[in-house]
Amino acid sequence: MWNSNELISLRREVEAVQIPSGAPLTLPQGTEVRITQSLGGTYTVLTPWGLARIEGKDADALGLEAEPASPTAPTAPPRTAAEVENAVWEQLRTCYDPEIPVNIVDLGLVYSCQVQPLEAGTYRVEIRFTLTAPGCGMGDWLAHDIRRKVESIPGVKEADVQVVFDPPWHHDMMSEAAKLELGWF
Repeated sequence: MWNSNELISLRREVEAVQIPSGAPLTLPQGTEVRITQSLGGTYTVLTPWGLARIEGKDADALGLEAEPASPTAPTAPPRTAAEVENAVWEQLRTCYDPEIPVNIVDLGLVYSCQVQPLEAGTYRVEIRFTLTAPGCGMGDWLAHDIRRKVESIPGVKEADVQVVFDPPWHHDMMSEAAKLELGWF
């Protein structure tokens, strides 16, 4: 377990992504960081260079145990397109904005999720999502996280994940639960 006030000295060099630019960043061993968010199998850390996102597979660099990449992925293949869609929405709820402790579904960032049957009981999933700010450089990173988690669902053969900006996101798109979590009531 980590304490958000605790400085952690990285145990090894680790690849990260700068927030909000999305630029790759190598954090040297011994760099002192502070974990600000640990959700969806990733860590947002405050570094001497600003915020960065570290993948869960690199938790050992923080002195933590790695979390499963997709803890909610079903073990048996969904049998219908509706079951696949339900599994996709569950996976989307494990994807988080790196600066906001609310999943992308409750933030209102996911605009569409379409499931199309392919051959031999497999499926193609198309997801369109947006960002809280058009200039945010984390779009590619979030798309990668979404694709990886959706493709972990048994039976999903391909996932087409696209960032879109129409309509522009607005805080009114958030669920009431998200607004409550963020104290926006």
